[in-house]
Amino acid sequence: MTTTARRVAARALDRIEEGAYANLVLPPLLAASGLSERDRAFATELVYGVTRMRRACDHLVDAFLVRPVEPEVRTALRLGAYQLTFLRTPAHAAVSATVDEVPQRVRGLVNAVLRHVATEPPPWPDDATRLSYPDWIVERLVADLGADAALGALEEMNQAARVTVRSDGYVQDEASQAVAALVGADRREVVADLCAAPGGKATGMARTGAALVVASDASEARSRLVASNAARFGRGAVATVVADGRRPALRAGSLDRVLVDAPCSGLGVLRRRPDARWRIGADDVERLARLQQELVEGAVGTVRPGGVVVYSVCTLTLAETAGVDRWLAVAHPSLDARPPPGPPWAPLGRGARLLPQAAGTDGMYVLSLRRP
Repeated sequence: MTTTARRVAARALDRIEEGAYANLVLPPLLAASGLSERDRAFATELVYGVTRMRRACDHLVDAFLVRPVEPEVRTALRLGAYQLTFLRTPAHAAVSATVDEVPQRVRGLVNAVLRHVATEPPPWPDDATRLSYPDWIVERLVADLGADAALGALEEMNQAARVTVRSDGYVQDEASQAVAALVGADRREVVADLCAAPGGKATGMARTGAALVVASDASEARSRLVASNAARFGRGAVATVVADGRRPALRAGSLDRVLVDAPCSGLGVLRRRPDARWRIGADDVERLARLQQELVEGAVGTVRPGGVVVYSVCTLTLAETAGVDRWLAVAHPSLDARPPPGPPWAPLGRGARLLPQAAGTDGMYVLSLRRP
């Protein structure tokens, strides 16, 4: 059978439903597909869009199902509902093309359900369903940001991520570039990135500032990725180290500056990681906040007097942003806050937060402190 964009998308979505990551499963399927560039882009839109809007699509089709359907049929119904509702594909094209991709025995069911979705879509019961997020994410961000800011952020993260390319060819969001720039290393300084993979910030700091960047990561495989990116994009010196950032493999007081771009819940980059909203759980936020504190604790001892510690996360929860700042103020009261970045960043604690809707970037928090 001739490969189509919808067939490739369905294969990828089936794999994602089984636990695969969208950004890992789709590229090899596209590479083997023989599809045109246009059809590859369409398949990518379908995979990322359906993964992102999974809950909303299920709500649309479940209103017209009387019993559970097998996973492959569920995938087809989601594909059809996404095209009808979110891509505004004409009903005759979306329905017929989707029906053509399913086995003969279920074509009648898929055709009937999608035609109902096209003509009488059920109302949205709540914002979490309409925006296609787990309840806890909506509730948490509304509590932490306020309803208007939270819903604005969630709506923005349902849009496709804008591609931003540095002058050296590395694809990196502008918010991440701003964090690397805030570290502010110069040509005489030694800097460490304690959670460096995949290496965007480390290579950025090496390219524009530091004499040496020590790029450390706890994973050997991810450290190899850092080394590969450093070889391709780093114009400065980058040394990769496999080490747990909570116990840095660096002599105390040996660094001029250190960046802790800590593992987090990722609630500021959900447009870029469409399946992450279904993987992260409510209990993970507090667990990650404790890890973030441990990482910053490890970083503080590595900088010399007068040195700088920069903490950043690509999330929006108070526990992982202002909460870590409050903990630092108690645990290390001698650290002096440096000026946070200005608009479109907004002050939060002694640092600053960037909401996704403020500039069409990833959501980010950054805090910069100087050791006396």
